[in-house]
Amino acid sequence: MNYRETMEYIEDMSYLGSVPGLESTAELCRRLGDPQEGLFFVHIAGTNGKGSALAYVYSILRTAGYRAGLYTSPAVYAYRERIQVNGKEILAREFALLMSLVREEADAMEAEGLPHPTVFEMETAAAFLYFKEQHCDIVLMECGMGGDLDATNIVRNTLVAAFSSISMDHMAFLGNTLQEIAAHKAGIIKPGAEIVSGIQQPEVSGLLRRRAGDAEIRVVERERLSRIKCGLERQRFDYVSDSGILYRHLEISLAGLTQPENAALAVEIMEALGKKGFSVTEKQLRDGLGAAKWGYRFEIAARKPYFILDGAHNEDAAKRLAESIRFYFTNKKILYIMGMLKDKEYEKVIAHTYAYAEQIITVTPPGQARALPGHELAETASGYHPKVTEAGSLEEAVEMAYLLTEKDWVIIAFGSLSYLGALGRILKDRSEKHDRSGKDKRGRQAAFGRYR
Repeated sequence: MNYRETMEYIEDMSYLGSVPGLESTAELCRRLGDPQEGLFFVHIAGTNGKGSALAYVYSILRTAGYRAGLYTSPAVYAYRERIQVNGKEILAREFALLMSLVREEADAMEAEGLPHPTVFEMETAAAFLYFKEQHCDIVLMECGMGGDLDATNIVRNTLVAAFSSISMDHMAFLGNTLQEIAAHKAGIIKPGAEIVSGIQQPEVSGLLRRRAGDAEIRVVERERLSRIKCGLERQRFDYVSDSGILYRHLEISLAGLTQPENAALAVEIMEALGKKGFSVTEKQLRDGLGAAKWGYRFEIAARKPYFILDGAHNEDAAKRLAESIRFYFTNKKILYIMGMLKDKEYEKVIAHTYAYAEQIITVTPPGQARALPGHELAETASGYHPKVTEAGSLEEAVEMAYLLTEKDWVIIAFGSLSYLGALGRILKDRSEKHDRSGKDKRGRQAAFGRYR
């Protein structure tokens, strides 16, 4: 298959959906020579913050000269970015070749009466093949959903099992209580692995400690974060790690009030990796944190007015988004663009955020079988807010947003990551057209905001 044929094949096979369990992935990888057995992993599970934490670790390891692989989902900007080595996404021809090999074995499994692997299972196998071919020193890997039954969990050489904030999500697969969901995610813990946890609710912390048994857990605690100076362009904070090391004036470029917590989780992961032989200097850690990029986490996509993109798609993320709105944009007029998937708790997302908006525009995420129609989202939002409008397309939503706002307003697009990537490209194209027409480029605000 060439790349176009590969993407068509992936689209054709998407009907298989998500099937929790490790049997298909394990069998598929066995037929491919078990490429994952020659690799070492940082494996992370959680509800919110997984990608950001890995982005910090990825940047630090690259700064220190390690050959690091990265496997995340869903894609933020473009499909192939999900599989990267040293900051470069897999080439189209490489992905097509590997998926051709995977498809051959997957089809053979089906011919023998076995279940055909899902798209995510096939992509995971292709990623393992690529990381092995690229001779990665270490691979940073994000669970697609849950933990114990996620396709990524066939790995055995887990150096660090990490947990970002765990909250309610994917209840149809993982359970209806926080403990049930946390129990699934705790399944990534492997014998001999270092265990690291971000800030958790008490019942989650207790469950992780029980599942760890006699193994120690490195934990991020909010009270060890101090002198946090938050800004839309840069943030700075002090952190005392679980081992007692004081890091003063750590600086990051990712915005959002939760990012110092995600960066602290990355610091704990790096200290845990140090015990496994992946040591870095403090300068490399600092430089890596400062250089880390991760799209659509309270990201500034444009200015005058500020246009923020954020992947808040569940209740916990909506609470955190609301907190950031209150902090950064007090007394500002705000317009929302919202697009959600129908299997998410979209009404709870609306309930936590509607009060800060002057106007809400809803959209249907394009190209998604699970997309919630914009008119249904608008109908639900109308039960909370008097000014709700559905846009017929993302382009229309952007133009409506600019028509309805002034330069001192703020536009915030949030919800499913599946539409934010397309929205970001529309904004980029719009900005480039305006620049070519002779208009000034957007200005930059002062680097730092206020303390919290």
